[in-house]
Amino acid sequence: MASKAAALSARNRTLIVVESPSKAKTINKYLGDGYTVFASVGHIKDLPKKEIGLDFDNHYEPRYEIIPGKEKVVRQLKKLASEADGVLIATDPDREGEAIAWHIANEIGSTPKPVFRVMFNEITKSAILAAIDEPRQIDYRLVRSQQTRQGLDKIVGYRVSPFLWNVVMRGLSAGRVQSVALRLICEREVEINNFEVQEYWTIAADFITEGKETFRARLVKLEGKKPELSNQAEAEAAADLVQKGSYTLLDIAPRTQQRKPPLPFTTSLLQQAASNQLGFGSKKTMRLAQQLYEGIDLGEEGATGLITYMRTDSIRIGNEAAGQARSFIEHAFGKEYIGWGGAAKSSKNAQDAHEAVRPTAVGRRPEQLKSYLSADQFKLYDLIWKRFVAAMMAPAKIEQTRVDVGDPARDIMFRASGSRVLFPGFMRVFNDQEELEYEARKSTKDEGEKEQEVRLPKQLEKDGLLGLGEIDNRQSFTRPPARFSEATLVKELDNYGIGRPSTYASIFSTLQDRRYVELQKKKIIPTMLGMDVSQILVANFPDLFNVDFTAEMEGELDKVAAGEDEYEKVLDSFYRPLETALSVRKEDPLIPQNRDAALCEKCGEGHMIVKWTQSGKFLGCSRYPKCRNIKPISTNREKPKDTGILCPSCGEGHMLLRNGRLGPFLACSSYPKCNTLLNLSKQRHVEPMKIPPVQTDLACPKCGSPMNLRVGKRGPWLGCSKFPKCRGRMAWNSLDEGVRAHWEAVMEEHRKAHPSVTLMMLDGTPAPMQMAVDDIIQMAEESGMVEIAVEAPEEAVAEKQD
Repeated sequence: MASKAAALSARNRTLIVVESPSKAKTINKYLGDGYTVFASVGHIKDLPKKEIGLDFDNHYEPRYEIIPGKEKVVRQLKKLASEADGVLIATDPDREGEAIAWHIANEIGSTPKPVFRVMFNEITKSAILAAIDEPRQIDYRLVRSQQTRQGLDKIVGYRVSPFLWNVVMRGLSAGRVQSVALRLICEREVEINNFEVQEYWTIAADFITEGKETFRARLVKLEGKKPELSNQAEAEAAADLVQKGSYTLLDIAPRTQQRKPPLPFTTSLLQQAASNQLGFGSKKTMRLAQQLYEGIDLGEEGATGLITYMRTDSIRIGNEAAGQARSFIEHAFGKEYIGWGGAAKSSKNAQDAHEAVRPTAVGRRPEQLKSYLSADQFKLYDLIWKRFVAAMMAPAKIEQTRVDVGDPARDIMFRASGSRVLFPGFMRVFNDQEELEYEARKSTKDEGEKEQEVRLPKQLEKDGLLGLGEIDNRQSFTRPPARFSEATLVKELDNYGIGRPSTYASIFSTLQDRRYVELQKKKIIPTMLGMDVSQILVANFPDLFNVDFTAEMEGELDKVAAGEDEYEKVLDSFYRPLETALSVRKEDPLIPQNRDAALCEKCGEGHMIVKWTQSGKFLGCSRYPKCRNIKPISTNREKPKDTGILCPSCGEGHMLLRNGRLGPFLACSSYPKCNTLLNLSKQRHVEPMKIPPVQTDLACPKCGSPMNLRVGKRGPWLGCSKFPKCRGRMAWNSLDEGVRAHWEAVMEEHRKAHPSVTLMMLDGTPAPMQMAVDDIIQMAEESGMVEIAVEAPEEAVAEKQD
């Protein structure tokens, strides 16, 4: 691969620079010999990782450096740019892409060749050729907006995180948007914990028509009042009154209403729908969408972009795409199904730089592409395609009928509602009413319980007599606010105008990585550490980690992008108040957990204050080290999760997902009886079980212990058998040829004695190795194969090995 890249030439051609190799492959297909397409593989420059990287004495100017490992890419860029007749930078069409383009332009700026910016909202031949015909200069206002966001995030991370290290413990982090999201999650948890459950009862009854048809209605009036039944005795008394009634059909009220088609997908709506309907996390959704955008190999057609750019907050549909959709709908369903799509307006905070997320060609039906897509790619493309087509279709016409049944003499009334479809409209393609109702809800606290519709008899007449059938008394309890799911967290942030499409996917994963939250039954639950960190941040910096303030900052970023505000002014207005607050709180931090600290019973002088460690928190005397009185409180140790994978060694234990010093890994639940471990890849895929190493008679160059022989991706290698206490290694090529031949033969025999093992699930099916471990766990939980939570055993677990 490296030699191929080195041989690339742009002599007498136009150089086009993109971000990803797959995007380069797709674009290359549409262009002739006059172009060379090169992938930068993302950013080439960034602020330093181990320092803030802003010059506070020089207008907060950022100091960029080439990202370690990207030196070769930069050299190749400069070489190709010097050869080319011109340079077009076609990074992603957003602020992040503009910043990457600016860095690239600066690095190749020494060349006298013209350097322009082009943008593709979709990677199709027509879009690419049109973009190349309309090159523009790099928009420095967009670059400044991205720098402002990055500067704000750096200031929070590098100024507030050390405050947490001093007050709580090292290794914690604060983030401008991340900490506000954590605050929302924690405050919701407090609401749930403080919620007082109330008992209530409802009454429903079956009514029988003269034609012996039956329907159920609920009690809405009893003795002229709305029934408020708080216990079983009241419910039974009400049922006795109902039993004595004589019932007639008081009213039939049919009405026709239109059910509007769904909006096209924005990034936020796409992530929410993929979470609700497909069970995909935000990161997974965006990864799959990126693949569909950059191009999928469609056999003879070659690599083709299947959807438009997936980071957008606009619901706008371009005229060309709308025309194609209407033509498709007329041909597939009939003229009466054509809608006017795109009438709805984007939100006031929307940048509206791109169209909504849609298929690049509506004629490419999902079922036609199924053989070219992975299962998950197909599901997401199917979701996007159906949503776009439905958005461009006519509204559905629904007849809703309300029926009132009662006994006027006793002033008792029951009510039932039913509906029937008069014209399906967009429901021919998209009929997920649960998703549409979810999107229509403004609040994320309500899980959307609604009155159940019933099938009403066809023959109903006003004033007709009805017989009374079964009476159903049902006990219920008021429910606390719903915990956030990934979907509702995105919805809440979007409602407040916090963050941008490119940030949603990382917020939850960052909180999870920091062990501030856990995901249980698809609900986000703050850990005790997360609750403590949020309380301390809000107590000390109430203005900084405020929802409205964070939303206002998003508006400031938009002003910078529009040229209405300045980079330095925005950072200054943020940084100076923060430094003032920090200067006060560094010496006198507010720790709500210690507000009512009890007197130390051991020394009688100090107070028992909360202190934190990596394994949990405890109460310790404030006079430490003079008084060493301590009391345990809790543990931060994350509970292991059952993956549903059978242990390949003992065949009895389950493989549990654990977190060790070197990261997540799988360990047998029968430890210490069985100490089998399985590693995870960077994509959190379960790696095949490795065969045990061969212990050699070669001495470790560091400690003299025997060396272990293993075979990795790059061939045989030797490591000390005392790892991790000793990390000695020996280069395989440093051995004599005869010695290498001997140990290669030993390893071959060793492999035969340890054949590869197929990992199995508890139900006897092969483990889906192509899935991330979190998806495997979710699948196992939904199928009932494993329990939702597993208690952590007291004993220690063996260290994860390389």
